[in-house]
Amino acid sequence: MKKPVLLIALAGLVAAALWLLAGQEIDLQTLRDRLAAISAFQESRPFLVAGLFLAAYVAVAALSLPIAVWLTLAGGALFGFWTGLLIVSFASAIGATLAFLASRYLLRDWVRARLGARAKGIEAGLARDGAFYLFSLRLIPVVPFFAVNLLMGLTPIRAWTFYWVSQLGMLAGTAVYVNAGTQLAGLDSLSGIVSPPLLASFALLAVFPWVARAVLGLWKRRRVYAGWTRPKRFDRNLVVIGAGSAGLVSAYIAAATKARVTLVEAGEMGGDCLNYGCVPSKALIRSATLAHQMRHAARYGLTDTTPDIPFRSVMDRIHCVIADIAPHDSVERYTGLGVEVLKGHARLIDPWTVEITDTAGARQRLTTRAVIIATGARPFMPPLPGLGLVDPLTSDNLWTRLQGHDQAPPRLVVLGGGPIGCELAQAFARLGSEVTQIEMAPRLMMREDLDASALVTASIEADGVSVLTGHKAVACGLSDDGQKWIEVESAGDTRRISFDQIIVAVGRSARLEGFGLEELGIASDRTIDVNDYLETRFPNILAAGDVAGPFQFTHTASHQAWFASVNALFGTFRKFKADYSVIPWATFTAPEVARVGLSEAEARDKGIAVEVTRYDLAELDRAITDGAAHGFVKVLTAPGKDRILGVTIVGDHAGDLIAEFVLAMKHGLGLNKMLGTIHIYPTWAEANKAVAGNWRRAHVNARLLAIVKRFHDWRRG
Repeated sequence: MKKPVLLIALAGLVAAALWLLAGQEIDLQTLRDRLAAISAFQESRPFLVAGLFLAAYVAVAALSLPIAVWLTLAGGALFGFWTGLLIVSFASAIGATLAFLASRYLLRDWVRARLGARAKGIEAGLARDGAFYLFSLRLIPVVPFFAVNLLMGLTPIRAWTFYWVSQLGMLAGTAVYVNAGTQLAGLDSLSGIVSPPLLASFALLAVFPWVARAVLGLWKRRRVYAGWTRPKRFDRNLVVIGAGSAGLVSAYIAAATKARVTLVEAGEMGGDCLNYGCVPSKALIRSATLAHQMRHAARYGLTDTTPDIPFRSVMDRIHCVIADIAPHDSVERYTGLGVEVLKGHARLIDPWTVEITDTAGARQRLTTRAVIIATGARPFMPPLPGLGLVDPLTSDNLWTRLQGHDQAPPRLVVLGGGPIGCELAQAFARLGSEVTQIEMAPRLMMREDLDASALVTASIEADGVSVLTGHKAVACGLSDDGQKWIEVESAGDTRRISFDQIIVAVGRSARLEGFGLEELGIASDRTIDVNDYLETRFPNILAAGDVAGPFQFTHTASHQAWFASVNALFGTFRKFKADYSVIPWATFTAPEVARVGLSEAEARDKGIAVEVTRYDLAELDRAITDGAAHGFVKVLTAPGKDRILGVTIVGDHAGDLIAEFVLAMKHGLGLNKMLGTIHIYPTWAEANKAVAGNWRRAHVNARLLAIVKRFHDWRRG
């Protein structure tokens, strides 16, 4: 039987039972009369009466009928305290579990769909603390048991856990009512059963598991800090190590909440993103894009022109861009916000003490209630024989190493086929370098779907990059005449490629050394080991950004910083889990690739059923006018539903277009909502509405359309 039909049938059964009960007057005297009527039958058939009573109680609890209290009293009156308690306790728990299972089967999917992305966070919290919540609610008789049954069915708590927690949690209240039933003859009203002091006792009992949990947490905390002497007073509320994205946001939040905060940075304010990563690379890409457009000006009705590329000026512009943005992250700005900024190297001495060594070698120690480690990451240098001989560039140092050069490296090797490698390979090719890109994997951008990877690869190759996928770098070196070379291997064959410069872009590794982590026993492998609250083994020492993982994006570093700073400053009262439910990213090649949520490959690997809806940007009016009618928007939804599970966009402005889908996923908005939203014409954003329209057309009810057609035929006579 289909769920809607079963739900209607069950609702009809409950409605019928309530209608029958509505015609019956239920009070203590009526209960006494009914029990007296069956007393003779009970004497001759005690086991049959007990069995029928058990079955009736299970049915009443399962259907959530409002007569469980009266049956509990009847159980005490019919069977005495111990037997009545045994029967009622098991019957109520079994019936409650049946109601729980019915709610889960019939309603949980609908509720999940309505909550969207928020359901994951709610379910994660209930999976962790659901038993505590349930036990507390069961101990408070003023909370309707039927409501608890139905609501818990919508959560991820296991059925067996629900049963045994309910069995224990309802025992105290059941005992009170069963005992009252044994004294039924002397009862005047239900108010005599549960008095305010008794309710208060139940409430205190409900708090007990939470108190016990807090005490256990305090005991664990004392064990963690055993052997360390905690200061009686602290110089700071928070010390933040590292002034990249995570560190700056953490310090900003602390200052905004009037905490006394110190931010320590050994290098440049703004961290990797401003000085070596996002900002300079995007400035380089913009210059490269303009050079490319000049070469292909005929596409826009102009004359193709070979650009004159004064590379020195390109690099100077990049440094001007960095300088223009630098005041946003400067010492002066953050000092004005109330942050104490110290330039120097920070090292943890104990869980509450940070030693700072400035550039002159002077040292000072600060005690602090909490520390946030936000030391970022650096380019990973693979153990490639001879790599040091060829003086490699990285995405960090190329901006200074190539500054002052009159032309781009004539022959450039880019080692790595991830986002950074692809961006740099294409940009330098457009600026005049002869680029060879080497990637060990079978294709570029392995994290993205094959169709996205293929479009980017074709575009990069069209710009003149020689893409060598499936090639493993085995050695580097210098020839007798001083020429640099790299040797690669593929399918058992090796070849040497000569070059003038090599950029190593095979990933980034967290900065973990030299901050005192080892001495404090703070575990780290590729990143610092943190829990869901971004805490290390010491709850007052947290980590955020690239050094904490699992993502290495500026925007996720800022996102983590909110959780880290709030937990560091206010975690004694309430802590927040870092939320990774909706994480977008983009690669700024041409075309751009942006993604959020699942890809097709991930859905397949994880066994998640999805429905794929696609819109080709070749059909978008604005893409056609801009001469950029290539790429696509691909949306993954739950089968038959408009709930968005993942989106991949390949095309111009993909990094901007993805934002609407990020918002929709974060707040549980489906494609129907997007379709019903006005988008300005002609804009790139119309592509998002168009893909929603494609989904809608694929889900038109054919039977309903046939009926509507007949209606229109009838209207025409």
